[in-house]
Amino acid sequence: MLQVGLTGGMATGKSTVAAEFVRLGCHLLKADELGHKLLEKEGPCYEPVVSAFGRAILDHNGNIERRRLGMVVFNESGALDKLNAIIHPAVFAYEERWLEGVRASEGGAIAIVEAAILIETGNYKNFDKLIVTWCPVELMVERAVERSGWTPEEARRRIAKQMPIEEKKQFADYLIDTSGTMESTLEQTRAVYAALRSL
Repeated sequence: MLQVGLTGGMATGKSTVAAEFVRLGCHLLKADELGHKLLEKEGPCYEPVVSAFGRAILDHNGNIERRRLGMVVFNESGALDKLNAIIHPAVFAYEERWLEGVRASEGGAIAIVEAAILIETGNYKNFDKLIVTWCPVELMVERAVERSGWTPEEARRRIAKQMPIEEKKQFADYLIDTSGTMESTLEQTRAVYAALRSL
């Protein structure tokens, strides 16, 4: 089985690329979505996160409101590290179990884990190959505003909290430039898939 990491900056098309890999027959785990699940009321990270950040991050139903949590995490020094210290161990443990399950069911599989901060956590070292999606920062800002309804300033602030995209690119075995047409992005994805299959 081939273990592949998929990462990139915010709004660089990771989900589009991931969906194409699934269509081509790869197995996919979206680590960021898993992180959201772990924050749900019945999730293992709910209580520790509420204890760490207070009840102001909750909505009227007692659920963690990710936008409120984001405002704290991206504006207070050290808050992001505190949140990651709670969530990452639970994500990594789940990821390990998932990879074992894929290996047991299909030895020749390509198992892809998509995560925004795969490099920053050091977790990229656990993969055979690393794919990085990228596009110019101004396009990242434009897409993030369109997708999330943030202000351009909020998008820039969040992007600035991540490793610069030029730095991320240096870790890649394969780069997918998503600044062109959708077809161009999908073509590059299919070319990477062919390269992975040949290994």
